[in-house]
Order: sequence, then C-alpha cells, then structure tokens
Amino acid sequence: MDIRELRYFAAVYRERNLTAAAKRCFISQPSISAAITNLEAELGTTLFIRHKKGMAPTESAAQFHAVARRIIDETDAARNLFRKPATRQALTLGLLRTLDQARTIALLKPLTGNADIALRLVGANEKADARIVSKSMIGAGEHFIPLWSERYVAALPPSHPLTLNETLRTADLAGVPMIDRCHCEQQGFFKRASPPRAPVAIAESEDWAMALVAAGVGVAIVPEGVARGNPDVAVRAIEIDVTRQVGLAYSAARPPSDALKEFIATLPRQHATGARAKSKASKPNPSTPRRGR
Repeated sequence: MDIRELRYFAAVYRERNLTAAAKRCFISQPSISAAITNLEAELGTTLFIRHKKGMAPTESAAQFHAVARRIIDETDAARNLFRKPATRQALTLGLLRTLDQARTIALLKPLTGNADIALRLVGANEKADARIVSKSMIGAGEHFIPLWSERYVAALPPSHPLTLNETLRTADLAGVPMIDRCHCEQQGFFKRASPPRAPVAIAESEDWAMALVAAGVGVAIVPEGVARGNPDVAVRAIEIDVTRQVGLAYSAARPPSDALKEFIATLPRQHATGARAKSKASKPNPSTPRRGR
C-alpha cells in the first residue's frame, strides 16, 4: 500500500460514497474503487459494504481508519518539517456557538492542516470572511452553501421519568421545569397548543444548558448535535419537526479570497453542488417546519 491509497481510503470513509470521494481527491471513480480493492486484498479483509446509496464501512474499516489517519498525519507533518515559511493567507470564519462539534471539527481540519492559511475564528456576528451559521441567520446579499440539516431534541436528566417515553409531546412537558436559552428554537416546539410551562433557568450558552440538565435542574430543547455530544444527559425525540439547516454564508458583494475558495473546495461536494445562488433572508412559510438558529 502507498500513501495515496490511504488518502483515498480516508476520503471514502468520510464521504461514504465513491463518487464524492473521487471528486474530493480529484481522481476518477474507477481509480479510487481500484485503490480500495487493492487495500482490501492486501489487508485480507473487507473494508466497505457496497450498496445502492454508497459505501458502508465495516468494523475492519473503523479499526484501519485510525491507523491510516495517523500515517497520513505523520506524512504531512514530515512534509512540512523543512518547509520554508511562506506568506500565509488570512481567513477569518465566524462560528455559531451551537454547532455540532464533530461536524465542525471535520470541516475545519483541512484548514488547520494547510500551512498556507492563517485561520482565525470569531463569533457568528463578528466581522469575518465567511460564517458557518443557521440558514435563518443569513442576510440579503449573502451566498449560502448548505452543509447539514439537524433536528431539535429534548435533553433530560438521566433519571427523569420522561426518559421512559421515546418521543415527547408538548403536553408531556406541562408543568415540567424547563431550561430556556437565549435563542428561539423552543418557540417552534411550544407554539402549538402550548401547555403551562415552568422555566427555572435561562442559559446563555449550550454548555450551561447541558450542565443544568445534567445537574437535574430541568429539561432543554436543543440541537441534536449538542445533546448527543453530552454523555451526562438523556436524549429524546420531540413530536414537532423543528429543524435547522447549517451552512457557509459569505458576501455576494465581493469575490471570495483565495483562502476562502480553497475552503469551499474542501466542503462535501454532495452538499455544495448548486448551492451558491444568492440567498435572501425571508420569513418562514407557516406550512413548513420552523427552522431554529
């Protein structure tokens, strides 16, 4: 095996799709498929199960990915060891505070591994070259590239009696101590047939909301990525489909910098295709699910 095959494997493992992985690696699909076949023959194990929707990694692939990723990272580190300092391109990204950590790390890793780009991260409302935010936050004159959609769920103390329910209705939370947040997502859940509520705290951040839930103070309605990333809370679905779409927003009034273009090129291709049309802020359609920030 060689480093190219390991990179191709890592791309397929991330994308779960041969076509998307081939585009990410700038090679043909047959070439990347052949590389995976060669790796499986050399390792003597099946790495992916092929199906109509893409590639499902096996347990062997999960084990091998950790090794492959370490080799790739060490190879890149060796390549940069004696690299002469160059003028670095500055790129400032604004980040929404409630982003799914795992997804955000995956997006930023190509930037942090690029020695030619000086990355700076700021808040979502601060001056930046681009922002990773909810679609409901974009303004007129901004392009928007969708990255992922995420639903809202209920985060509960592990011993809460409502954890016995797989899905929670608004009526189930009548009189239940709630932890409100400095955002608008809960309005989408409680706007219909709202039961009497008992807010016991207002959390200024997701970390505080999860800490209060874990401490048994109350229940919070939060993005699924926030709740799933906390092992000290229980997560349950809610009956009303409250979702948000997260993506990259940047100004349409000026051309993107070279650094921003490089970042856009690393975004998952299946999401970025055809998504760069000019977007304008608009009121949500009452017939569609409410999108939170």
